[in-house]
Amino acid sequence: MITLNETVLQLLLVAVVVLPLIGAGAALLPAPPGLRGRNPDQAVLRHGVTVTGAVLLGSLVLAAGFDLDRPGAMQAESDISWIPAFGVRLHFGVDGISLPLLVLTALLTFLCALYSYFVKPPQNAPSAKAFVALLLVLETGVLATFAVLDLVLFFLAFEMVLIPMYFLIARWGGEGRARAAWRFVLYTLLGSVVMLLGLLLVGLQAGTFDMVALATDNGASLSRTTQLIAVLAIGVGLAVKTPMWPLHSWLPDAHTAAPTVGSVLLAGVLLKMGTYGLVRIVLPIAPEGAAYFAPYLAAFAAVGIIYGSLACLALVRQGAGGDLKRLIAYSSVGHMGFVLLGIATLTRTGVNGALFANIAHGLITGLLFFLVGALKERTGTTDLDRLAADRGAALYARAPRFGGLLAFAAVASLGLPGLAGFWGEMLALLGAFHPADGLSRPAYLVFMAVGGFGTLLTAAYLLLVVRRVCMGDPAHAPALATGPTGPGAGERAPAAVGAPGAAAEGDDAAAPGVPAEERAGGRETAPAPTTGALPDVRGYEFAAWTPLVALTLLAGLWPAVLLHLTDPAVQNLLPGVSR
Repeated sequence: MITLNETVLQLLLVAVVVLPLIGAGAALLPAPPGLRGRNPDQAVLRHGVTVTGAVLLGSLVLAAGFDLDRPGAMQAESDISWIPAFGVRLHFGVDGISLPLLVLTALLTFLCALYSYFVKPPQNAPSAKAFVALLLVLETGVLATFAVLDLVLFFLAFEMVLIPMYFLIARWGGEGRARAAWRFVLYTLLGSVVMLLGLLLVGLQAGTFDMVALATDNGASLSRTTQLIAVLAIGVGLAVKTPMWPLHSWLPDAHTAAPTVGSVLLAGVLLKMGTYGLVRIVLPIAPEGAAYFAPYLAAFAAVGIIYGSLACLALVRQGAGGDLKRLIAYSSVGHMGFVLLGIATLTRTGVNGALFANIAHGLITGLLFFLVGALKERTGTTDLDRLAADRGAALYARAPRFGGLLAFAAVASLGLPGLAGFWGEMLALLGAFHPADGLSRPAYLVFMAVGGFGTLLTAAYLLLVVRRVCMGDPAHAPALATGPTGPGAGERAPAAVGAPGAAAEGDDAAAPGVPAEERAGGRETAPAPTTGALPDVRGYEFAAWTPLVALTLLAGLWPAVLLHLTDPAVQNLLPGVSR
C-alpha cells in the first residue's frame, strides 16, 4: 500500500472514470504525425491500448492508495452539486465492494484492447476508429456505474453502456448480429424504464438521491409500501441486466453474435452491474422490501442454476449442434444464479459470497470467451459437432498449451477447490444454510440443495466440453475450415460450406457494410479443410490471458485478499446482521 492524500485519490478516481471518454473523442480525430504507424487502423488500435493501459494503471494506483484499515468506508470521495433544483450531485467514491469491480473493468478492457490490436476488426467492417471509440465509451459507462454515489448518475451510467454494446454486436458481430443487438437493447431498455421509476420514487420520497445518505438512513424515511414498490421496480431492471431467469433470453443470442471482445466485456463486467445495484442500492436503502422479496429472488436464482446447467447439457451432447459461445452464455445464467442466491440470503456470508462469485465469474468467463474466440479464429467454427465430430477435436495433441488453457478455464468454472470459482458458490450455499432472521430456513435449505445439485450438473457439462474439445485422436480429428492464423486476422472467419447454423439470407440485411456472401454464411468463400496441427498459444494471446489465469489462481488460493475488502463494506450495508 502506498500513502496518498485524499485529494490525490479524489482526482485519481475522477480521472479513471473520465479518461476513457476523452480517449474516445480523441480516437475519432486524425492521428498526430509520428504516431500514425503503418496505417490509420494500427494507429487508432494502438491509441486504444494506450488509453485503456493508462486507465488500468490509474486504477491500480488507486487500489494501492486505498486504506485497507477501513475498507468499509467510502474513500476517494468527491461531492459537487450538479443540478441543485433536483438535488442531483456529482458524487463519486469507492469502498471494498466497488474497488475490485473497478479494477476488474479496467483490466478486462485493457486486455480486450490489446487483443484487438493483434486480431484486428475485419477490413469490410466499419472503421477501427469507431470500434475503439465505442470500446472506450463502454468502459466509461461501466466504471462510472461502480464509482457514482447518486441514484440519477447511477441510472445514467447504467444506460450509457447500451449504445456502444449495441453497435459492437450489430457492426462487428457474427451471424444473427442484427437480431441479437436489437434484443439486447429492447430487453435492457424496458427493464431500465421500470428501474428509473423505482429510483425516482426512492429519491423523491426520501428527499435525496445520495446513495450514502440513503444507505445510512437504512429505509427509515421510506414507508413499507414505498419500499415494496421500489424494490420490485428497481429489482426488475437490475434482474434483466444480471440476467436472472426468466429475464435472460437476450443473453445467449447476444453472446453468440458478439465479437470476442464484446462477449468478454458483456460477461466479465456488464452482467456485474445488475448484481452490484442490488447490493449497493436495494439491500441498504429498502431493507423491508428486500426482506419481503428475498425468498422469491432465491427461488428464481435456484431455478436459474438448474435451467442454465440443463441448457448446457442439452447443447454439449453429440448431435445437438451446440455452439460453444452459446453454451458459455447459458452457463453464465447458472453462475449468476449463485450470485443472486447469495444476495437473497441477506446475510454477510451470502452477500460476500455473491461479491466473490462476481469477480470470479468475470475472470473465468472472460478467459473462456477469449479462448473460444481464438478457437473460432483457428478453425472457423464454434459448433461442437463440427469441432469434435464423434471422436473429439484433440486439442491436447494439436495445440497442447491452448488445450490445457481451455481445460483450466473449464475446471475453474465448475468450481474446483483451489481456484476462484469455488469460494463464491460455497459461501452463497453456506449463506442459504443459515439465512437472515425472518426468512424461512426450510425453504432456503431447499434452495441450497438445488444449488448444490446445480454444481454437479455444472461439472458434468464442463467435463463433457473438455472431453469433446480437448481429447481425442488427432488422426481422426474432423476436417475443419481454418480461419486466418496470423496476427491481424479478423475474428469473423468465414463459415465452412454447409456449416450448421449458417445464417439464412437476409438475416442481417439491416447491418450495412457487410457483403452478401458473409450474410449468407460465407458459402462463397469457405477455406479449404484441414486436419493438421493448429497454431498453439501465440505471444499476444499469452499476454492477454496470463493475468486472468494468475488472478484465478490467486483468488482461489488466497480468498482473504478479496474477502478482507468486501466484508467490512457489507457490514456497513447490512447493519444488525451478525453472520
